[in-house]
Amino acid sequence: MMHPPDDLGPIVSSGHLASGAMPALSEFEFALTMTVHAFQRWMLRAMTAAGIPELTPMDVLVLHNVNHRGKAKRLADICLVLNIEDTHLVNYSLKKLERLKLLKSGRKGKEKTVAITPAGEEACKRYAQIREQLLVKSVLATGVDPARLSEIAAAMRSLSGQYDQAARAAASL
Repeated sequence: MMHPPDDLGPIVSSGHLASGAMPALSEFEFALTMTVHAFQRWMLRAMTAAGIPELTPMDVLVLHNVNHRGKAKRLADICLVLNIEDTHLVNYSLKKLERLKLLKSGRKGKEKTVAITPAGEEACKRYAQIREQLLVKSVLATGVDPARLSEIAAAMRSLSGQYDQAARAAASL
């Protein structure tokens, strides 16, 4: 009977990228890729369960961001908070969410703003309830330390800055 080797090395999807000076970064990228896709699947299924089946992951992110603190938001602010460079992608989501009566547009001075509607607020509330029941309970059951999860989130935010910096440098090549 064959046994797997004791040290399989880092778990990555691109061995050629893991062969450099920091294999752990490739490990992080593979985990991030898996997490992003799982998170997007989750958002769609949860929003569908909340009664809004026709949204994309971007739409769900935008809807929750506009609902955040109940204040009207500008397109530029939404893009900044979500770290989205292509404003047209967010703008497309805003128009779609407005068509679905989940958001409404307004003005603050000369600038266009968007705000949550009662229907949008209700959809976010149902999503939050489903999230508590299905996701939060499940994650809590793993025994993960919430403080450790916050540390991981802080490290990921920091790494996002490194990727942004590297992207700017690559764009100048």
